[in-house]
Amino acid sequence: MRVDIYRRPEAEGKFSHLAVPEGRPIPQEAINTDWEREATALELDEASDRWADYGMEKPGEQIREKGYAITSLDEMTD
Repeated sequence: MRVDIYRRPEAEGKFSHLAVPEGRPIPQEAINTDWEREATALELDEASDRWADYGMEKPGEQIREKGYAITSLDEMTD
């Protein structure tokens, strides 16, 4: 699956990430002016249990259910 990746700064120098299918806007419930584009049209395996670089658990499932995948709170990246 090709996705666009966004990130936003969190406390203690950590980041949370948001992935949306390539070319789609960030869904309304996830819009936040703090999101900055990090990568465009990145090919990632949506069947993977985890996208470790972005701290996302079950990303394919999240995208099917919500239209996006997001970093879990305890998986924020440096």
